[in-house]
Amino acid sequence: MEAKKTSRKDHPPQIRSVAKALMILDLLAASQREMSLAELAREMELPKSTLHGLLSTLRDYGYIEQSAFDGRYRLGIRLFEIGNAVANNWDVRRVAAPYIQHLVEELEETVHLVILDKGEVLYIDKRESRQSLRIVSQVGMRLPAHCTGVGKVLLAYLHPSEVKRIIALKGLPRYTRNTITDPRRLEAELEKIRSQGYAIDNEEIMDGLRCVAAPLREHNGKVCAAISVSGPAARMDGERLQLAIDRITRTAAEISAGLGYRPVVESDASGA
Repeated sequence: MEAKKTSRKDHPPQIRSVAKALMILDLLAASQREMSLAELAREMELPKSTLHGLLSTLRDYGYIEQSAFDGRYRLGIRLFEIGNAVANNWDVRRVAAPYIQHLVEELEETVHLVILDKGEVLYIDKRESRQSLRIVSQVGMRLPAHCTGVGKVLLAYLHPSEVKRIIALKGLPRYTRNTITDPRRLEAELEKIRSQGYAIDNEEIMDGLRCVAAPLREHNGKVCAAISVSGPAARMDGERLQLAIDRITRTAAEISAGLGYRPVVESDASGA
């Protein structure tokens, strides 16, 4: 199990000892158990003498620990400390800020960043469109979840029992003729959102307003927030609506990656 060699000429060469040390950590993490020197040497196809030096260095710095009883190795507490430090820096507003600024400049429509709080959507950031006809909103504003794009996205990834609890608490009041007020219709809408990966508020909370929203995921895959692009229905139509869908889903994926989310890629049946 040798360290991979880069094939790109413009890519800096790997430091092999560092690469091997990181491979030890990956192997211990994947095995989810303690491993002996012999097991590690066999899995990595390295001489025990080479591997022993790497293990000793990682142990001295706290990245792995060695059992006092049988000499087996496991991941160390230092990795837990570093993981917590990284997680503490994954503030969604900070990570999302440059992405949503780029989005508003590209689409020239208002972009919002929203979380779900007490069964309602809470707007935690907003980047304003320069268009003369804009969306009236502000940071700190709360709106119902069932009739907003961001709200429907956030509801879509909750447990069904939690969605029912929110409906029981907040109801499904009508705001426009397009507002979904039937729980069964809302359930079907949420299923559609999960399938396609985005939501559309088609004049459901305000006549003349259309919104496209997509979920943001943190490192563990949990949906923690949503972003949306909103504009007058007359502008958010046809090709511009499709452009908004493409850009909002792409941006949501980029922000999620910045929050540490890595989607699981399924291999095909052939094993290729």
